[in-house]
Parts: sequence; structure tokens; C-alpha cells
Amino acid sequence: MKLLRHGKAGQEKPGMLAPDGSVRDLSVHVADIAGPVLSPQGLAALAGIDAMALPRVAPGTRLGAPVAGMLNFVCIGLNYADHAAETGATPPTEPIIFLKSLGAIAGPDDPILIPPGSVKTDWECELAVVIGTTARRVSEEQALAHVAGYTVCNDVSERTWQLERGGTWDKGKGFDSFGPLGPWLVTADEIADPQNLAMFTDIDGRRMQNGTTGTMIFSVAALVSYVSQCITLHPGDIIATGTPPGVGLGQKPQPVFLRAGQTVRLGIEGLGEQVHKTVDA
Repeated sequence: MKLLRHGKAGQEKPGMLAPDGSVRDLSVHVADIAGPVLSPQGLAALAGIDAMALPRVAPGTRLGAPVAGMLNFVCIGLNYADHAAETGATPPTEPIIFLKSLGAIAGPDDPILIPPGSVKTDWECELAVVIGTTARRVSEEQALAHVAGYTVCNDVSERTWQLERGGTWDKGKGFDSFGPLGPWLVTADEIADPQNLAMFTDIDGRRMQNGTTGTMIFSVAALVSYVSQCITLHPGDIIATGTPPGVGLGQKPQPVFLRAGQTVRLGIEGLGEQVHKTVDA
């Protein structure tokens, strides 16, 4: 099942992707894709709805982030062995955790806003885990039972603010539009193995990232368990699990970064694609 939110920014309504590929409105059944709707019981109730009988949403309607009401947007750094290698970093022995501002959340086709003066805005295609039920100090064996599903995240990063201005990574990760999610939430039952998904990023049609979740250092189950030891995870919370090689910072012989007027296309097997235009903020 593929759940989504459609409409203008700040006015999104709940929806579902129908078998024919059309977007259908769920407003008569739920207020939003949030809270108890993401529990096993809530998802089971939605699964019983005939999507083709729902009102059709006009083609071309904007899609927002596919979940609402999150309290935590957790990100994991250097979680792919091949990405750590391209940046010259030592692979971590424990997950590196940072938080992305909730103000960074954007839709899957919204523009990426290049911050004023930025010359080092970068892309990062990531598998995002959507929490379905509260997870507090759960074991690795219990972890996946708390996952409602998965979506695509672009962990957009401003490398000067992240790496050159002191302090934590959060500063380079929280600009407006730096957290696109979607196009939809794919429920966990449709993803047989989250550790075996192909993923890519194209910049102006040139393939930059071409990886797989199979090179994660810490698995989805390990991450949910680990994060839940120090941050209580609530329904709708996101864990962006890291990125494979091919980011702008790692390009050889020299880094390549985004500028206004470009097209960023990224996607993950089974989870859909995002397409962004870059514009000056």
C-alpha cells in the first residue's frame, strides 16, 4: 500500500495511490497520515479500502511529505561503507546521529532552495524509515515491528555550514527545503528486504549516485533499536539511514555542488522517485 499527502504546502490532505497509478483522496476515512493511522491496526483498516472507489485527485496536484505530525527527523551519518571510503572518513563503530530541522521538510517535487551565498549545497539519496508505533529502548529483534514503512529522503546538505563553521552537522542540514520526503509511504509489507534496495541520484541527467542499501554499516533494525535507546520514537518519526557513494563532496578530481537551475532526480527501488529544480533562496 502506498500512502501520500496531496495539496498545497500546509494544506495537505491524506491520500492513497490506486492500482491504476492515480492519486485518490482519503479524507473521508482519516484526517491525515499520522499518529494511530500508522499503527498496524490503522494500516490494516486502510488496506481494506477499495482505492479505485475513492475520489480521484486532479493529475498534477502537488504531493507533500507522505507523513505528518512527526516529532523527530533523525539522520544517520556515514552509514555506508563505500560512502565513508569516498570521503576519506573512518567507518564509525557506532551510528552517528544528528537531527534535521522539521522546518526542512518538503514535498518530493518541491524546489530545492540554495541558501544565499552557498557554493557547497549537496545531494544525498537516502532510505527513510517511518515509525508506526512508539519505540522506546527496543531490541534489534523487536525493531522492525515498530516500522510502518519506508520512503525516499533527499538529505540535502550545505557542506560549508556542516563541516567548516564549527559545532555539529545539524547547521548544514536544516535549511528550508533540505528534507524532501516521498513521493509516498510504502508500507513495510511491500518491502521484502530493506537491505537489498537499489538507489540512485541524477544531476541534470548524469548518474551520480548508483548504490544499494546492501552496503549499510548498520541495518535498519539496528538503527531503529539504537536510536530508540536515546530518543523515544513516535508514530510518523523519520530515520534517514545514510547515503551511498556519489555525493558532490566525494567527486573526483574535485567536488561538484548544486547551483540554481539544475534538475535533481533520485529514487529507490520500490519506493518511487523525487524530481527537484534548484533555485536561489
